[in-house]
Amino acid sequence: MQLAELQALMDELYGIPDRERGVPATVAWLCEELGELAQAVRKGTREQQLHELGDVLAWLASLANQLDLSLDEAVDRYVDNPP
Repeated sequence: MQLAELQALMDELYGIPDRERGVPATVAWLCEELGELAQAVRKGTREQQLHELGDVLAWLASLANQLDLSLDEAVDRYVDNPP
């Protein structure tokens, strides 16, 4: 799946409730999922790590959608001019 496809899927599945929740709450959820990913990396199984990584990607796509930004465009700098 491409990043644009992920964003489209998240918008289709959760777009309305995500927009109703708003950006600040979405950032909070994303941070919570990052914490769960960190815990899974430290102490979890491969399956738990994959699960949490997927959650982080989903919440990041939701945030990008709410900000009307493209994840593809966001990562372009790593192709064109890596930091």
